Amino acid sequence: MTTWSNMNLQDSASPIMEQLIYFHDHTMMIITMIIMVVSYMMIMLIKNKLINRYLLEGQMIEVTWTITPAIILIFIAIPSLRLLYLMDEINNPIMTLKTIGHQWYWSYEYSDFLKVEFDSYMMPISEMKMDSFRLLDVDNRATLPMNVFIRIIITATDVLHSWTVPSLGVKADATPGRLNQSSFLINRPGVFYGQCSEICGTNHSFMPIVIESVPTNNFIHWISKMN
Repeated sequence: MTTWSNMNLQDSASPIMEQLIYFHDHTMMIITMIIMVVSYMMIMLIKNKLINRYLLEGQMIEVTWTITPAIILIFIAIPSLRLLYLMDEINNPIMTLKTIGHQWYWSYEYSDFLKVEFDSYMMPISEMKMDSFRLLDVDNRATLPMNVFIRIIITATDVLHSWTVPSLGVKADATPGRLNQSSFLINRPGVFYGQCSEICGTNHSFMPIVIESVPTNNFIHWISKMN
């Protein structure tokens, strides 16, 4: 994998992440235009030999460089606020997954089903398979159905953690004594990886997250075996 490809965002697996990628591209286009204009003006100022020793004020240019950034910020703020509200919105979730952060592993509870809960530890290198990812694979993956609106409730038992899956556009803090919630809809099957994004201790980088998205019928079959 090249250095350039490492700079890209992960492929989206949810509508929210798709919107986040669009917003990223929109903002980068505006920033690129600003850099080009500012660079051009700096080069022209350095190269020309026009001087005015008695210039004390320039009201027109002061008005321009005050109003123009304000208009640019509006073009960035409107889609940003829209996305923030969309990410906080939780409308009639079909199922709920409870995630509990520990030092240094995750526990999952499927609240809509009886006695479906398990711990998810990072897979030791000695037990890894040929197709496993080092420091990212776990012994028990959290299996979820695709095309289903899912609410996730997140907490912790010891210190601050952060449950993060970039391809789903989800990042929520796990705080002891507090329940945080987020939501997502997975629009394609696959295996999606994440990690704790909070500095929660010396082994903070060794508590990965793996979500396996499957069709609804496969999920029903899996959850019936877990019961």
